[in-house]
Amino acid sequence: MTDQAAALRCLVNSDSSLGQQASERALAAFYSQWQHEALVVDQWFAIQATSSVPGALKRVEGLMGHADFDIKNPNKVRSLIGAFCGQNHTGFHAADGSGYRFLADQVLQLDKLNPQIASRLLTPLTRFAKFPAEKRALMQAELARLKASDGLSRDVFEVVEKSTLAV
Repeated sequence: MTDQAAALRCLVNSDSSLGQQASERALAAFYSQWQHEALVVDQWFAIQATSSVPGALKRVEGLMGHADFDIKNPNKVRSLIGAFCGQNHTGFHAADGSGYRFLADQVLQLDKLNPQIASRLLTPLTRFAKFPAEKRALMQAELARLKASDGLSRDVFEVVEKSTLAV
């Protein structure tokens, strides 16, 4: 399984059209073989979420509708949303801020279900000081949007408050 996952990761990150065609078949075969192993399915989600090929956010949004994804399951959330936001630097840090907006939207939804997971997912946004001014502004705007939201849990509010005080 480890070798299969490594090969799958290479295919999923291929930027050639042939590689992308092969990756779709390989993803389907990998899932078919391992669909009854929850931890392996988590890897399958993470492999796709961390793909450096353009369109990763769209893929992640699509995978959120997959039968094996459950927003109430912390492992699934970390393997898909957490992996995208924490490990997919090209997708998450898109110039238009769509990755930041996506994370803030997910945090707002998760905050009602599992405030601890929601607050931990915020970490990539709180590191705005390490980025150029245009990305920093987009990240801070999403933090401000979160801070202005009604009914935030103490967990999420504390992370947002601490990060905005650092400005």
